[in-house]
Amino acid sequence: MSEKQGASNSVVRWFEIDSELAGQRIDNFLRTQLKGAPKTLIYRILRKGEVRVNKKRIKPDYRLQDGDLVRVPPVRLSETKQPAKVSDNLKHLIESSVLYEDDDLMVINKPSGLAVHGGSGISLGLIETIRQIRPDARFLELVHRLDRDTSGCIMIAKKRSALRFLHAALQAKKITKIYHALVEGKWSTRKTKVDAPLQKNELKSGERVVKAHPMGKPSLTEYKVLQRFSTLVTLVEARPITGRTHQIRVHCQFAGHPIIGDEKYGTDEANREMKAYGFRRLFLHAAELRIPLPSGGRKVFKAALGDELESGLSNLKNIDADASLS
Repeated sequence: MSEKQGASNSVVRWFEIDSELAGQRIDNFLRTQLKGAPKTLIYRILRKGEVRVNKKRIKPDYRLQDGDLVRVPPVRLSETKQPAKVSDNLKHLIESSVLYEDDDLMVINKPSGLAVHGGSGISLGLIETIRQIRPDARFLELVHRLDRDTSGCIMIAKKRSALRFLHAALQAKKITKIYHALVEGKWSTRKTKVDAPLQKNELKSGERVVKAHPMGKPSLTEYKVLQRFSTLVTLVEARPITGRTHQIRVHCQFAGHPIIGDEKYGTDEANREMKAYGFRRLFLHAAELRIPLPSGGRKVFKAALGDELESGLSNLKNIDADASLS
């Protein structure tokens, strides 16, 4: 992309679209260029025809083409708050969590407790951290998301073409995501899938809650038992076939086996009991990704559980061993 005039928002700006930007919607392009602009402003200048592509009015869903010339009008934006600076500890943690990197893609073993992006009172998420660590990178975008308390494999595209490729692969179900979860109770080996529609709801507080509901969107997760413990918890493998918000967590709850450490969909009693074994966070981990690479071929990425979860599992195994000796 080349910009024909200065970067100030107080003048008309012209952008010539290159192959890296081609394919995205004009409204998404404007959100990137007019950082901090509310959606209402973006749709207003589109509706009024102040944004032009090749000197013509366009609709918000217009997809940019290679070689398009985009006119962006002057807009007045309130001063945007500077993002929090990445600490040395967080910088080191993220850099040491990179599982793979090439010209198209980064795969990171995201720590639990770090949101994937800022917002809703969170000033610094994974993507903002990566952008500060890599200030010279022209393009860095999340390919998919993980809940804040979920750890494990997450992809970040380094080119728009790679982002488009991986999004298409996700839609075509060419990407396999494998999670490990520790759940309440004895999960039956015969329960190999949960097929329950999911519906999103918002409480008065603004909190998002998902529940199984006949009017929800079709949702399917495949399961496999990995290990059982005498304390009546089971380590399971979960493969989401669809990609709904909180899908694995709600499907585990729906099956009668909430995930240990889940404060939203779990049970207080079980979470409190399992803290004694060292489980003080949500035990949901994106353990493996199997993906086609934008550059060709396929690759498998695996993320270690981490010391905290491994230590908790060791405590459970020790208790089982002691019980077998008594």
